[in-house]
Amino acid sequence: MAYAVRRSEYFNVTMSTGADEAYEVLDNLAKLGVNFLAITSVSVGPKSTQLTLFPEDASLLQAIAKQTGVPLVGPHQAVLVQGEDEPGVLAAIHKHLHQEHVQAYATTAVTDGKGRYGCILYLRAEDADGAVKALIRYQ
Repeated sequence: MAYAVRRSEYFNVTMSTGADEAYEVLDNLAKLGVNFLAITSVSVGPKSTQLTLFPEDASLLQAIAKQTGVPLVGPHQAVLVQGEDEPGVLAAIHKHLHQEHVQAYATTAVTDGKGRYGCILYLRAEDADGAVKALIRYQ
């Protein structure tokens, strides 16, 4: 089971006027050069949307958000895992973390339908390095 592992910082932004404003913020950030490794969008009420943003360059996102008034909350820590999909791969990832006493408090994963997957492990800051080490050790 071979996979690529990398730490990532992520930020939350809650837009109180709904999905239209959230998508406009994403569009503006992209136009200003922010590239995202992952994005999650969740409705948190009838007129609120929370974006979870995983920028390729966290410093760039923070600088642009400050300039444009985008209210970021974070950074928070995550680990991104990508590799060849196979039965049980996500269970194995969590088993390796458990063996090293590292716990992801949330996980999001998806396959591309062509044999590859991506997984986001949401972690406490003090567990991020341990998660990377554990996953590299068990490859």
